[in-house]
Amino acid sequence: MNWTERVFKLSEHNTNIRTELIAGLTTFLTMAYIMFVNPSILGDAGMPKGAVFVATCLAAALGSTIMALYANYPIALAPGMGLNAYFAYVVVLHMGFTWQAALGAVFVSGCLFLLVTVFKLRELIIRGIPQSIRVSITVGIGLFLALIALKSAGLVAKSDATFITLGDLHSAPVVLSSLGFLLIVTLDRLKVPGAILIGILAVTVASFIWGGNEFHGVFSAPPSIAPTFLQLDIKAALSGGILNVILVFFLVELFDATGTLMGVAKRAGLLVPGRMERFNRSLLADSSAIFAGSLLGTSSTTAYVESASGVQAGGRTGLTALTVAVLFLACLFIAPLAGAVPAYATAPALLFVACLMLKELTEIDWSETTEAIPAVITALMMPFTYSIANGLAFGFISYAAIKLLTGRVRDVHWMVWVIGGVFLFKFIYLGGG
Repeated sequence: MNWTERVFKLSEHNTNIRTELIAGLTTFLTMAYIMFVNPSILGDAGMPKGAVFVATCLAAALGSTIMALYANYPIALAPGMGLNAYFAYVVVLHMGFTWQAALGAVFVSGCLFLLVTVFKLRELIIRGIPQSIRVSITVGIGLFLALIALKSAGLVAKSDATFITLGDLHSAPVVLSSLGFLLIVTLDRLKVPGAILIGILAVTVASFIWGGNEFHGVFSAPPSIAPTFLQLDIKAALSGGILNVILVFFLVELFDATGTLMGVAKRAGLLVPGRMERFNRSLLADSSAIFAGSLLGTSSTTAYVESASGVQAGGRTGLTALTVAVLFLACLFIAPLAGAVPAYATAPALLFVACLMLKELTEIDWSETTEAIPAVITALMMPFTYSIANGLAFGFISYAAIKLLTGRVRDVHWMVWVIGGVFLFKFIYLGGG
């Protein structure tokens, strides 16, 4: 028995090395943008962009490796979108804290996150999530992915009058991403292996011809990580004024990551009742990556919803995540080449996966409005607030409120009251976000 079979149990999951490698590459291509977006956002907070780039790649590689070898899940990790913006624009630029103190807050929230996981409190929380809310998590993530994809493709654009509107249909990104989407759907229907990856690569090649895309070199030495490595200020993070920041980090990390893990794992058919050991390990891997990232010098690391694209490409084991980890490490040296894949080339893959995830709507009991309405609210609020955590918050609060007002209190797990109460407290005293 070779090493890959012994560690990842490929035959048990009806997969093979080639499929897992393609799935890993597919996932990587859909989330590689974080290598360039994260340094840009955290750079606005005064952090050295070169060091943040290295920290981002290392945090993604480390987190994904832990997920691969410890949990054997096809889920990749990297610094999360949303929390990096909160880190830079709210905590540092608006509230006036140093980026070192903000990193300290990430570290403390990661430690709390790890304790909640180790003592099985996180597992208890998950068991308390109603089935309707669990289903809506997958649907909401699908809608969230769709919005990201349409925005990246240029099919939707912001509008002062209507918030969002139709983009420029004559632009190269819209045309190429639309054709890429049709190519992926066609190849998938014809059962062509690696359909999603082929679609991404086809649009990328076309972008060099019609999209104005170009290479800016291939190899480059990685910048020094010294300016951000171990630069966190834990003492400042524990001061009274930033404790609210730690709570926000913790709540968003807890539910954003848990929601993503549940949604992607369910999509892969790995969330099997009575066989939760691997899922529990994935929670621990996700928890460990947060404070590791803060030590390296980046905002909260989390499970990536884009992992769903790799799952759709056939990924079922940790070999998919390990492939992502290796590619992130490689990108330390070939950053210009990795940046050649434009966002509109990965958008068709995300939209395709989003469409498939919406089929979970059929599992909602539409005849029972006390279950269906909170589920719909959960799913809708994720894309409309651009936050998985906010969707979960409104879902729990509405679920508890509707059950209470309809005299169905006994149907509600006590954990729902606790979670709903915490989110309500956060909204009232700490505001949204």
